[in-house]
Amino acid sequence: MFSHPLLLADSELLLPALMLASAAVGGALVLAFIRVLDRKERANREVQANRLIDEARERGAAVLKAAEVDAQKKVLEAIERFEQETAETRNELRAAERRLDKREDVLAKKEDVLATKERKLEADQGKLAEQGKALAEKSAQVESLLAQQRSELLRIARLSPEQAKSLCLKQIEREVEKDAGQLVERIITNAEDNAREKARYIIVSAIQRYAAEHTCESVVDTVDVPSDEMKGRVIGREGRNIRAFEKVTGVTVIVDDTPGIVQVSCFNPVRREIARLSLDQLIRDGRIHPTRIEEIVAQVTKEVEERIVTAGREAAATANVAGVNKKILDVLGRLQFRTSYGQNVLKHSIEVAYLCGLMADELGLDSALARRCGLLHDLGKALDHEAEGSHTKVGYEFARRFNEPPAVLNAIIGHHGDVAATHPFTPLVAAADAISAARPGSRRESIERYIKRLQELEAIATSFSGVRQAYAIEAGREVRVIVDAERVDDRSSLKLARDVAHKIEEDVATFPGEIKVTVLREVRATEYAISGKHRGNGERYESAMLEPQSEDTPAV
Repeated sequence: MFSHPLLLADSELLLPALMLASAAVGGALVLAFIRVLDRKERANREVQANRLIDEARERGAAVLKAAEVDAQKKVLEAIERFEQETAETRNELRAAERRLDKREDVLAKKEDVLATKERKLEADQGKLAEQGKALAEKSAQVESLLAQQRSELLRIARLSPEQAKSLCLKQIEREVEKDAGQLVERIITNAEDNAREKARYIIVSAIQRYAAEHTCESVVDTVDVPSDEMKGRVIGREGRNIRAFEKVTGVTVIVDDTPGIVQVSCFNPVRREIARLSLDQLIRDGRIHPTRIEEIVAQVTKEVEERIVTAGREAAATANVAGVNKKILDVLGRLQFRTSYGQNVLKHSIEVAYLCGLMADELGLDSALARRCGLLHDLGKALDHEAEGSHTKVGYEFARRFNEPPAVLNAIIGHHGDVAATHPFTPLVAAADAISAARPGSRRESIERYIKRLQELEAIATSFSGVRQAYAIEAGREVRVIVDAERVDDRSSLKLARDVAHKIEEDVATFPGEIKVTVLREVRATEYAISGKHRGNGERYESAMLEPQSEDTPAV
């Protein structure tokens, strides 16, 4: 098929034109469609807007209606509350009016009563005035009579007013002195009872809380020897061994005919203990010669020194006392070998420390310082063989060198009353020392010394005037004094008891604990009734006598 070139050219130009025309028609159609849609959408929006406006108007009307209802309801409630409050206020006002009316009635009655009392008071005042006048007249009459009687008494007694006044004053003075004596006696008795009760409570509490073993122990200064041959070896050839032993140890060895023992004697307890242990070890070893003696004594001395240090530290730990100087502990350990009346001084010091601490707790004091005072109070007994003076002074000087507290120093030097107590712990130490020394089983003394002390106590009591008999009982802890009732009255008995106690304190050198002095004075009245057939011719034999009670006669 053949085409014309012009046709081909026209067809090429016509195609774009057609395309443009179709595009223009499509665009016009699209615009027309969009406009139609826009008009529909506007119409829909106007409908929707109108609908929303209508709904809003309806809701607004509903809200206004509800608000009007609520407002009317609140107004009604406010009106009801107002009416209720008004009614309550009206009731209160009515009640107040009733109370005021009652008060007015009461006041009116009180006014009537006061008026009546006032009239009565005026009448009473008139009567009192009349009675006063009568009393004044009677007083004048009494004074006149008293003056007449006074003049008559002075004329009869032949005394001037000054003499009568002096006589009355002396009589009143005697009565006052008697009453004052009774008052003083009662006050002293009450004070002593209260103090004794309080002290007994504290002491008993301390003793009960501290349950220690008996501190009394037997100090043996003998060494067992198996045979007489060993005694000869102890003596040595021409006494060489015993002389060497005594020179090294500083003790005296006594070898006598007593079988099986050798006695060691020395004033220093530490040396005596070293000598006893050394001799015992030499006897068990069997090799006894001067060189061996020196070796054994040196070895035992070192062991004893270690025991002393250990004993001092253990004592401080047992008594719960800290911060003690090492030198003081070393000296304290020596008390393990020191005894007083058979009582081990170290155990005694530990016991005193415990008692002081317990009593300090009861009194609200420093128990740690109290225990320290009690533990070190007898420190001088470990040094009194090496220095001059009493054990209190020696212990005080030694403790002062190591800066012990003032309370401890005062307790050391003042627990026996040699120096005035400047701290409250010193009396505690003195009391604990007496308790530890006086309790049963703590100390031992020979029968000769015991009997001598009893006789001395009885002699002191019978040396006073008016004393008939005296007995030392309770192992010398109490002295009962029986006095002549005709020569000693009740008040003199109190003075006699104090004088006997002071005399015992001054004359008796040492005694454990305290001694109680009891003065007994009692009067017995006896009368005999005689039957009628023995009266004779109406005679009646009566005998009444007053005699003091004796120890063998029971009281009636």
